[in-house]
Amino acid sequence: MKQQEKKNEELKVYFFRFKKRFLSFFFNLKIRRVLIFLSIFVIIFSFFFSQITTFFKKTLIGPKTAFSLLTADTSSLNSSNGRINLLVLGIGGENHEAIDLTDTIIFASIDKNSADTVMLSVPRDIWVDPLKTKVNAVYHYGEERAPGEGFVLAKDAIQKVLNQPVNYAILIDFEGFIRLIDLLEGIEVKVDRSFDDYKYPIPGKERDECDGDWEFNCRYEHIHFEAGWQHMDGKKSLKFVRSRNAKGEEGTDFARSQRQQKLILALAQRIFSYKTIFSPNKIKALKENFGDHVKFDTQLKEDQITAFLSLFIRFVKNKNEIRTISLDTGSKDNPGFLYNPPIEEYDQWVLVPRLNDWTEVHKYIREKIYKGY
Repeated sequence: MKQQEKKNEELKVYFFRFKKRFLSFFFNLKIRRVLIFLSIFVIIFSFFFSQITTFFKKTLIGPKTAFSLLTADTSSLNSSNGRINLLVLGIGGENHEAIDLTDTIIFASIDKNSADTVMLSVPRDIWVDPLKTKVNAVYHYGEERAPGEGFVLAKDAIQKVLNQPVNYAILIDFEGFIRLIDLLEGIEVKVDRSFDDYKYPIPGKERDECDGDWEFNCRYEHIHFEAGWQHMDGKKSLKFVRSRNAKGEEGTDFARSQRQQKLILALAQRIFSYKTIFSPNKIKALKENFGDHVKFDTQLKEDQITAFLSLFIRFVKNKNEIRTISLDTGSKDNPGFLYNPPIEEYDQWVLVPRLNDWTEVHKYIREKIYKGY
């Protein structure tokens, strides 16, 4: 009996020692696994942190700015009544006959907090009486005076027409416009109505004699756009926004203004899509190829660039829709704010305010911007 109890006692000691060694081994194994896991995590984190840092160093704005985009403060941007007002001017550039006439004039007002955006395409034929010229020639005459003066005169002219301050002005030429869209691999635009333009000017043929053809048909090409969603490259996009000789309603400058607004929205959504902003190569290409075709009226600081990017990303993220305003001549039954006087009065086709001053327009613009939600 005593011998059996002794064996049982020895077995208990054996199993106790075995349990202790097993648990010790298991515990040490868990520690080893944890340490291995942590080591792997540190290696992976170090690798990805290096990649992230390299990524942002390759981008236009740098790591500090890139990390702050999500929570960027827009207070560094000049604004008026909580809104940032931009003037966008589009010119033909060196390969066009009228290299610095502003073929496109767009006023955009963006809320600093919500990114609510109001856009107005300013008719290029509006008469600027102090300068005795159309508004599309104001930038040209300013640059003739002195480099940079074009922005000053253009901003002043638009401020007088709209009675809204212009905080920033941007100039882009058509060659840059084409390159930008091609670098983004095209954009998707919805065409409201099918249209044909048989008089779309061919660049470089503005003075071609066309072998005596009195209609100068060799200077033009026929372009066609089908209604519905269309994928457009740079050249096609440019034709879409510049066409002004289409048959029917699309042949008016006002329809053209609406096409410009459509394209700008599509372009903004493409630029600030994840596919673009998370592609360092694409951002680098945009900077290298597009930078020479864009001018600002002021040198932006890094925090202002950050604020602008944050504002535009917020606009796209919130899927905000641009609220559009139009200035036009209206119809016989419903006259607009503008009036087309007899040609002999100004020796050219121009647009002037219907009531002979801009007071009515000022009120309309103010209400649309601040009360038009």
